[in-house]
Amino acid sequence: MKFLRDILDKQKPMFQKGGKLEKFHYLFEAGETFLYVPNEVTPKKGAQIRDAIDLKRLMMTVVIAMIPCLLFGIWNVGHQYYFATGVDGSFIDKILVGSKQVLPIVLVSYVAGGLVEVVFSTIRRHPINEGFLVTGMLIPLIMPPNIPLWQVAMATIFSIVIAKEVFGGTGMNILNVALTARVFLYFGFPSDISGDVWTYYDEDKEIVSGYSGATPLAIGASTVGSANSNEVVNLLDEYSTEVGNSNFYSFDNMLIGSIPGSIGETSFIMCMIGAFILVFTGVASWKIIFGVFIGALFMGGIFNLIGINEFMNLPPHYHLVMGGLAFGAVFMATDPVSAAQTETGKWIYGFMIGLLTVLIRIFNPAYPEGIMLAVLFMNVFAPLIDFYVVEANKKRRLNRATV
Repeated sequence: MKFLRDILDKQKPMFQKGGKLEKFHYLFEAGETFLYVPNEVTPKKGAQIRDAIDLKRLMMTVVIAMIPCLLFGIWNVGHQYYFATGVDGSFIDKILVGSKQVLPIVLVSYVAGGLVEVVFSTIRRHPINEGFLVTGMLIPLIMPPNIPLWQVAMATIFSIVIAKEVFGGTGMNILNVALTARVFLYFGFPSDISGDVWTYYDEDKEIVSGYSGATPLAIGASTVGSANSNEVVNLLDEYSTEVGNSNFYSFDNMLIGSIPGSIGETSFIMCMIGAFILVFTGVASWKIIFGVFIGALFMGGIFNLIGINEFMNLPPHYHLVMGGLAFGAVFMATDPVSAAQTETGKWIYGFMIGLLTVLIRIFNPAYPEGIMLAVLFMNVFAPLIDFYVVEANKKRRLNRATV
């Protein structure tokens, strides 16, 4: 790769101060540091420490952690297609169908987000923010596979401009950028982002272009007011029988994730693989992830004790595999910018996200998935949580000092 290094070194003076392409310096720098470890050192005297891990590579770690969810999502879109058509498809066939539907969404997200970053970098004369590496992957994974590409582009541009650049760029946003894109679509185009699931059919087929069916959370929300203590689980089994697969909405199948849903959110197992990568590399806090799960189980248990309606009687562990709770806990709640920063605050922050997720699911049948609103709500309160944790720590230290 020396020839590539030589090419970059030869062109570099043109992009430095005083060069013909000075205004594009940070665009060149972004490409160079993406390929190679930066070769600049600080001008100070003394010992110098160089580390191969910079912000771009930190962001790439998060992208790598999302690859299991992406690959499974591609397969699952194809799997749902062949299940819906009643045709047997090989593993490769499912991958090809899924790739045709999913990869354009990923490409549009990255292109739209990258263009916004380049524009703001050129205008403000600052380095290209690396945050879009993660945002560009997160946004497609929380979208349904049939989302129009122009809506993906609009949501990506809106979220990066309004949720990040307005506040100063990467590291300054108070809300999760990817979830802001989903909120934009939820309120701007609700019929395309929420409601019953949709299963992809190829455009050149003479049969219908798709079919819709109830999601597990929608089935649960429909049982409000029922008197049967096992109604939700029973209805999930009945729906599975109706679609021709008795295990379609079984707990094990929802754990694996071979059910309709957003591209990257269906598989609890794939999310846990991503969680392991993030925690092992020190990128994400395990306290937040466990806090979300504990909060969801706690709230689910409380509702089991109350049991006013059937959704309340849903076994608490079902909440972990239904909807996007696992994906939100691993990739959304752990955002190092918008999450709580103190160690105690991380437990509180995660616990409240899990608690609010189940609370929203139970009491908002019109939108039974609650992880999106729960994370955004706690993003706003994260600084307040950290403030009171720090204040409490100050008081404890003062009390010890005065004894």
